[in-house]
Amino acid sequence: MGFLCSSSSSIVFKLGISIIFLVSFSGYTPADAYDPLDPSGNITIKWDIITWTGDGYVATVTLYNFQQYRHIQAPGWTLGWSWAKREVIWGMNGGQTTEQGDCSKFKGTIPHCCKKTPSVVDLLPGTPYNQQVANCCRGGVINSWAQDPATAVSSFQLTVGQAGTTNKTVRVPKNFTLKAPGPGYTCGPGKIVKPTRFMGTDKRRVTQAMMTWNVTCTYSQFLAQKTPTCCVSLSSFYNSTIVPCTTCSCGCRNTTQPGNCVDSKGPRIASVVPNTGKNLYVPPLVQCTNHMCPVRIHWHVKVNYKLYWRVKVTITNFNYNMNYSQWNLVVQHPNFDNLTQTFSFNYKPLLPYASINDTGILWGVKFYNDLLMQAGPYGNVQSELLFQKEASAFTFEKGWAFPRRIYFNGDNCVMPPPDSYPWLPNTASHMPIGSWFAASISLLLTVFLQGSL
Repeated sequence: MGFLCSSSSSIVFKLGISIIFLVSFSGYTPADAYDPLDPSGNITIKWDIITWTGDGYVATVTLYNFQQYRHIQAPGWTLGWSWAKREVIWGMNGGQTTEQGDCSKFKGTIPHCCKKTPSVVDLLPGTPYNQQVANCCRGGVINSWAQDPATAVSSFQLTVGQAGTTNKTVRVPKNFTLKAPGPGYTCGPGKIVKPTRFMGTDKRRVTQAMMTWNVTCTYSQFLAQKTPTCCVSLSSFYNSTIVPCTTCSCGCRNTTQPGNCVDSKGPRIASVVPNTGKNLYVPPLVQCTNHMCPVRIHWHVKVNYKLYWRVKVTITNFNYNMNYSQWNLVVQHPNFDNLTQTFSFNYKPLLPYASINDTGILWGVKFYNDLLMQAGPYGNVQSELLFQKEASAFTFEKGWAFPRRIYFNGDNCVMPPPDSYPWLPNTASHMPIGSWFAASISLLLTVFLQGSL
């Protein structure tokens, strides 16, 4: 397996009986690649040798996204490695290398790729059937396991030459890399495992691969980008205070060098947005805000009923370079075990700790709000959640009604400081200093007078 080692610090605040983790982005820790809400999440690459050829083999390479809520979005994955010997790729189906390399020494049939370090990408939708294999040709887009297991897999087939023709002469490639589409994944070495078994179409015969090896890739948000990608703002019906995203949550505006963000009131917004190709990964170009985040999630405690309470969730896209397709939101809150209804989002519980149901994944309804548009008047989606009250735990005090963590597309969002959360009216813990001082003097004076009588 691939593990990430680094150094960092994090600050833990206690909010009521719950814990909110506020991460310091000044460095890394060894746990940065470990996600407590998806402890076993990874991308596993399985390399199955199906048959031998005159100078090598034919293999099927399959990428399994075992991450519950982190998917690979457009422009898709890029898989790379280094050959252990002098292997070449004679041909491919379901994928292609980005470069052919120097094949000048070959006469007659020219290999598909002669590079020592090939990089493979998925083919696009609409590829001719004679170039396809199962689970290919979606432009490198792989959905998360919780959202859609059927599309959480991607495959391609390659014919390798100059590689050896037995289990003893074939060598496992080295230095696997996975971009999805940017950095963030670290891959371990290929490990030879028990050959994969395949069930025949008639369900009566089982065949197996000649040889199989696995590669495990794990994700670190800190390697993927230097700053966070989303933030959270809060409000409630019982307090007029709207708690905004923390200033500079995802970076600060550079007033001395304009151009790091787009003024939404500018007359020519389109002129500053680059016209990029569909297969190019481009960094966010965000609207000028105090928080400078590509995405903001707003949690509003809307209504309090006798037996239920209602929340409105709004996701706003401030990124002019990105339409977020198949987006998802992961929310941790103790009342998710009593979620009654979601009005325009799909919902599925996540059980990272088996018996504790306090985390859920939300995503858009297909063909309705599964596409979060670029920054602008249509760059938002919203829904409402209805929770049933649990008498032993429900309260509006001490910020209990607000989420403990929120992830957008698998990235941990920056929460506001706990002491800024909206509070109930007439709460002594938030009494102004002047009122507290006056109340203290009044109490002391009463005690003094009673003692004098």
